[in-house]
Amino acid sequence: MAEVTNVTEYQAIAKEKLPKMVYDYYASGAEDQWTLAENTNAFSRILFRPRILIDVSKIDMRTTVLGFKISMPIMIAPTAMQKMAHPEGEYATARAASAAGTIMTLSSWATSSVEEVSSTGPGIRFFQLYVYKDRKVVEQLVRRAEKAGFKAIALTVYTPRLGRRESDIKNSWKV
Repeated sequence: MAEVTNVTEYQAIAKEKLPKMVYDYYASGAEDQWTLAENTNAFSRILFRPRILIDVSKIDMRTTVLGFKISMPIMIAPTAMQKMAHPEGEYATARAASAAGTIMTLSSWATSSVEEVSSTGPGIRFFQLYVYKDRKVVEQLVRRAEKAGFKAIALTVYTPRLGRRESDIKNSWKV
């Protein structure tokens, strides 16, 4: 395989390697994919300003998030069902986040439990929480995450009405 030289090439590789239904799940959005398009457009507007004739031999990108020191202002967002793409799934993501010195947020819809992810070694981890009608389930999830060493809860508030994901509908995808 040729060397990947930019971020967009990953999407082409994923489309080639993943089953159509899995690729469509990862690559698509909900409700006419409006937010997906807006996020893509926003990312394309980020420009790097070259520094010329300036000493850049000692760049420090460290920052803090909720009091936790991380190596750069980049974190890993919750991404559901990672083992559909690779057998290591969230394990590999947790190890990569730790090695990079940043935070991983584990999805509520992960294919690995908080305990399993915690067992991969050290790292700062947050847990994405959906608030279910059964508050006992919510309480149990929070307690498990806390016991597994997760440091914060990323509360997801859109679950009263999940987005209409057209690719999933067309693929007869059932989560």
